[in-house]
Amino acid sequence: MSIAQSLAGFQTCLAQCDSLIASAHRTDAGGQNIFPQRDREQITVAAFLNMFIAWEEFIEAAFGDFMMGDVTIGGTKPVKFVSPPTRDHSVKMVIHTHRFFDFAHHDNVRKLAGLYFQGGYPFDPTLSSITAELQDLKTIRNSCAHLSSSTRRALESLAGRIMGQPQPGIGVYQLLISVDPRVAANNSTVYSAYRDKLIAAATSIATG
Repeated sequence: MSIAQSLAGFQTCLAQCDSLIASAHRTDAGGQNIFPQRDREQITVAAFLNMFIAWEEFIEAAFGDFMMGDVTIGGTKPVKFVSPPTRDHSVKMVIHTHRFFDFAHHDNVRKLAGLYFQGGYPFDPTLSSITAELQDLKTIRNSCAHLSSSTRRALESLAGRIMGQPQPGIGVYQLLISVDPRVAANNSTVYSAYRDKLIAAATSIATG
């Protein structure tokens, strides 16, 4: 697989996430929602989780692509400090002695990029520029996975920062479908604003 294929696969996954959310909010001829509220919430949250997983899978795939000597879409070949004999071996090098590598731990991803590629290129410049957004996504992911007092507080704090005012009791679904006031004049939801950030980041990494 090439980095171009990895990027295309990521874009396809995110298009499917968009499709799920759009389908969940379809209305009938009378303007009534086809799916009940709970279904709309669960489908939307599941789509967000799929997006988060797709991002992790893209980063993992990109590591493998460049470790195996692939060039960026822009034609630059990252200077690598490793030479795995096979793609499977490259995966094992990333995992090392652990059961898995947590690609949601973005600081560790950057450290790994710095160990395996000169200057962390093409990962570090892009990941460094969206550190806050990646942490936001992880906060939302954590709230999807297990709702506790700590994850609830973190979600409320994030929602308050996004909306510019306190958002007590807000849930993941309500946050994701809210219009993001940080995006000028196009009524982007919080979900779509983060999606666009991930697409831009993946494209930047792949392009080099």
